[in-house]
Amino acid sequence: MILGKKLVVVMPAYNAEKTLRQTYTGLPHEYVDDVILVDDASRDDTAARAQGLGIATIVHKENKGYGANQKTCYRAALGTGADIVVMIHPDYQYSPRLVTAMASMIASEQYDVILGSRILGGQALKGGMPLYKYIANRLLTFVENLIVGAKLSEYHSGFRAFSREVLERLPLEENDDDFVFDNEMLVQTVFFGFRIGEISCPTRYFEDASSINFRRSMKYGMGVLITSFKFALQKIGLRSYPLFSGSGRTLNRN
Repeated sequence: MILGKKLVVVMPAYNAEKTLRQTYTGLPHEYVDDVILVDDASRDDTAARAQGLGIATIVHKENKGYGANQKTCYRAALGTGADIVVMIHPDYQYSPRLVTAMASMIASEQYDVILGSRILGGQALKGGMPLYKYIANRLLTFVENLIVGAKLSEYHSGFRAFSREVLERLPLEENDDDFVFDNEMLVQTVFFGFRIGEISCPTRYFEDASSINFRRSMKYGMGVLITSFKFALQKIGLRSYPLFSGSGRTLNRN
C-alpha cells in the first residue's frame, strides 16, 4: 500500500516469457499489493512462467488484441479493490522501480493519471529508440497537443498509473481492442477533465522487447489522428462519439 491506498500492478502480456521475470522481480514488492498478468493467447510459455512466479494470471483462449487485454487487466484490478492501478508492459523496456514514484503521485491526490515518459529527460534515442519511431512520436504528440489542448511530452508510453475513479468513469468499453486503445484512453482522460502528470522514465530497446512492425505503426498513427479529430468535433458540438460520452459503456457497465 501507499498512503493507505491499495496498489495493483497489471501486465498485458503477449509472448513475454523471456523478459517477464526481470520485470516482475524489479517491481517494488514492498508497496505492491497484487500483480495481475493477462496473457493474450501467447505462443510461448508466458502464462506458465507467470504462474511459476506466483503472479495471478488470466489467459485469453484466443488473441483479442492489446486493447482488449488492457480491458481485462483493469476489470480484474478493480475487482480486487484496487485504489491505484499501474500498467506496465512485461517486456522490461520500462523501469519497474518507478512504480512507487508513479503511484505516490496519485496517492497524494495531486494527479489522476501518471505517464512514464520516454521523452522527458532526452534519453529516448540513447536508450535505443529507433530514429523513425522517435520522429513519429514527436510529430504525433505535437499534433495531438495542438488539437486536444494538452501539453504532454508523449501519448504513446506503455507505462501508466491510474486512480480507481479514472478506470471506473471512462467509457473504456467503447475503445478499440487493438493498439489505438492507449491513445483513446489518454484523449478521454483529457476530455473528461482528469489531471495528467508525467515522470521521466529511462527505457531499453533490445531484441526481446516488444515492438509493433512498420505496417501496424502506420495503422496506429492513423488511429491517433482520427481520435484527435473525433475529440475536436465532439468539443465543438458537430459530432457525438460513444468514447466521449458520459453514458458510454464503462468497465462496470457494458
